Amino acid sequence: MKKNELKTVRAKSSEELGKTLNDKKQDLEKIQLDLASGKEKNLKKVKNLKREIAQLLTVINEKTLIEAEKRPV
Repeated sequence: MKKNELKTVRAKSSEELGKTLNDKKQDLEKIQLDLASGKEKNLKKVKNLKREIAQLLTVINEKTLIEAEKRPV
């Protein structure tokens, strides 16, 4: 993800991020199957999808930590 895209992702709600995360995971699964069967030749797609998934998980984790800090104990 580019920095501009990451800024728009950070602005999304947790539910939207969860949906996007699920979509990315399904895409990753599909591309891995295509690689195994020989349909897909581009190995960088897997690397980029894994990176995007990690970035989404990081943003989700940041949001949950911020929400946890805001709640009084």
